[in-house]
Amino acid sequence: MTCRFRCGDACFHEVPNTSANEYVGDVIAGALSRRTALRAAAVVTVAAAAGSVSVAGAPGAQAVQAVPGAQAAGTYAKGSRGARGLRFQPVAPNTVDAVVVPEGYGQNVVIRWGEPILRGAPAFDPENQTAAAQAGQFGYNNDFLALLPLPGERGRQLLVANHEYTDEVLMFRGYDPANPTRQQVEVAWAAHGLSAVVVEEDRRSGRLTAVPRHHLNRRVTATTEFRLTGPAAGSALLRTSADPTGTKVLGTLNNCSGGTTPWGTTLHGEENFNQYFANGSRATDKRYGIGTGATERKWERFDKRFDLAQEPNEVHRFGFVVEFDPYDPSSTPRKHTALGRFKHEAATVRLTADGRPVVYSGDDERFDYFYKFVSSKRMRHGTSRAVREHNLSLLDEGTLYVAKLTGDSPVSEIDGSGALPADGEFDGGGRWIPLATATAGGAVSHVEGMSAEEVFVFTRLAGDKVGATKMDRPEDIQPSPVTGKVYVVLTNNSNRGKAGYAAADEANPRNSNKHGHILELTEGRNRADATSFGWSLFLVAGDPEDPATYFAGFPKERVSPISCPDNVAFDPYGNLWISTDGNQLGSHDGLFGVATRGERRGELKQFLTVPTGAETCGPILQERRVVVAVQHPGEVDGASVEKPASVWPDGPGRMVRPAVVAVWRKDGADVGV
Repeated sequence: MTCRFRCGDACFHEVPNTSANEYVGDVIAGALSRRTALRAAAVVTVAAAAGSVSVAGAPGAQAVQAVPGAQAAGTYAKGSRGARGLRFQPVAPNTVDAVVVPEGYGQNVVIRWGEPILRGAPAFDPENQTAAAQAGQFGYNNDFLALLPLPGERGRQLLVANHEYTDEVLMFRGYDPANPTRQQVEVAWAAHGLSAVVVEEDRRSGRLTAVPRHHLNRRVTATTEFRLTGPAAGSALLRTSADPTGTKVLGTLNNCSGGTTPWGTTLHGEENFNQYFANGSRATDKRYGIGTGATERKWERFDKRFDLAQEPNEVHRFGFVVEFDPYDPSSTPRKHTALGRFKHEAATVRLTADGRPVVYSGDDERFDYFYKFVSSKRMRHGTSRAVREHNLSLLDEGTLYVAKLTGDSPVSEIDGSGALPADGEFDGGGRWIPLATATAGGAVSHVEGMSAEEVFVFTRLAGDKVGATKMDRPEDIQPSPVTGKVYVVLTNNSNRGKAGYAAADEANPRNSNKHGHILELTEGRNRADATSFGWSLFLVAGDPEDPATYFAGFPKERVSPISCPDNVAFDPYGNLWISTDGNQLGSHDGLFGVATRGERRGELKQFLTVPTGAETCGPILQERRVVVAVQHPGEVDGASVEKPASVWPDGPGRMVRPAVVAVWRKDGADVGV
């Protein structure tokens, strides 16, 4: 069910990238040392807790600190120190229909789908949903989260959330997928987009609660007006009958991960936008995974812009990075064409030494690429309108690059089993290949046979032409605020090594890569604007008993099992926190912390698990709390409003609802210390 509504069954369709470029699996040949392999020979058996939850008889929702009858992975004695920021007893793998947190920690639901946040919005009524009500309520399927300061409002922060997609089967009683009603479709349009809502903290704990009707609270939906900015704005490729200027577009769709900027805005990546558009027919449509027939949601029946037979350019206006100013409720959100058009997962910012922003982003598709954009303009400091307008233009001028990786071991030494090559490690180098440069006076293409406008609108094809390295679903990409190293998350690719597909390589040392891995990338001279980099494998996910797994050299008998890394974030101590999506180890998805430096580098511990059918998203790590988005709880094949697979968060008899959860230490101390 998740595949149907989030990405349009992308993994069951033909892989859009049919280019002959190197596969990153053909390139990855090293990151484990022989000494590490010997040290990690002892492994722990994964304990499974609580029985699987069936659709027919979901148990009541729970808030639990421990899983009865389960043993946490790793040989951690109670009170074990661990790396600073990771000093907690790991949560055991489990299948409990609850958010399970470590012993000594508390939690609360910050806000749920449908809770009113704007003035005049009604209370949530699942049996009488309307588009007008939903447009004033917290949206569906929260993904990326940001918590921003609110100067002058003690104890309050501004929460910004993506609402990636809707699952109508779990939203509407009696939903008929073949015949949705206009009202249901319009509710879904209103449930997409973004929410901004002020939250207030309890100073005695880490509890957060939403503040309804605050003047900064805002909803952005699939029908909100956006500005197209940058080098492709106004292009003939972006013009439609409703917008002959090619500069205005209604709505944002499938916002997945994102990022925050040093100038106080948030960035949001439009990911699986292809699934909303019907009747694709061009080669460019196919390269972006757009189907030739009707869509799952049937939106094209109610608005011709979703029918490419009638509006062929509408789809070209999605797949960008959105910039949102949460401090100005009257502002028009922007779509930055200079950052390229693809299935954006994340948009994270690092500044160069002279103050120019660099934005990293992955294209979440099997065998696609990862990118960075280097601005040519420097950020200004201050809060005046002139300063804010300048900073809002930073992502419109600069150069867009795509990554090409090379390994340092012969392909013949990579057999797909995870066995080490002769040099004893999986690592290599790479370079950033320029695709196009945008300036105030125009834009220049660096790709033969493509104009600059074509590069920015058909960025995947530009990557194909320059020979970018095929990766295993590049998801979140995060530069460390402590070391500057960049972590590239590759969720999985079970097609690796299958007939007709690329086999394992140095950057991807396993065939049938169903658990994913994480690359650690070091920019040349640690400069964000460098055009070359080094890389190594930081983590190869899976059951620690699997000899192909790797945890940055840390002993595998002392780590939690992890599968399908997705969103990542850093805590105040420089540890990388990893949320998962699609755990293939038989337990629920969760949130994990891993040390990235020091003698405990690679120490990975599970901090929480999410309910049945849910994905862990948008982690935020503050000193006193952890905040996560619990997305699509209950999304299990065969589930519906009438036959729920989960009863989280409100218990039996209540509709399952995506929500944001805060977790804190009950004794009031900082997390993990």
